[in-house]
Amino acid sequence: MDSRYMQQFKKGSLEMILLCLIAKKETYGYEIITELNKNGAAVLGYAREGTVYPILYRLQEANLIQCRIAPAVANGGSKKCYSLTSKGNETLKELISFWEKYTECVNGFIEAYQKVEVSR
Repeated sequence: MDSRYMQQFKKGSLEMILLCLIAKKETYGYEIITELNKNGAAVLGYAREGTVYPILYRLQEANLIQCRIAPAVANGGSKKCYSLTSKGNETLKELISFWEKYTECVNGFIEAYQKVEVSR
C-alpha cells in the first residue's frame, strides 16, 4: 500500500491529538513527544520535533494554546509550557464532535464494503 495515504490520515489528526494532550494538563514539547511515542507510535509512527513543534506554533498562532516560559529543573534552563485557551477548548470539542461523526460515516462505508466483499 502506498504509505502517503496513511500519512494524510495521520497529518489530519495530529492537531486534535495535541490539543487532547494539552487539555489534560499543562505540558511541554518533550513531554508531548514522549507521550505520542509511548501511546501512539504503533499507529502514528514516531513523533519528532520537526513534526510536533510546527504544529504547536500553528496552534499558538491560532490562539488555541498559550505558552509560558518555566524553569527547567533538569538543566537549569527554561522550557515552554503549553496550556489550552478557552478558544482551544471550544475548538477541541468541535473537532471531537466532527471526528465522531466522521468515523461513524467512514465506518458505514467500510461495513458496506465488507458485506459486499464477504458475498463475493
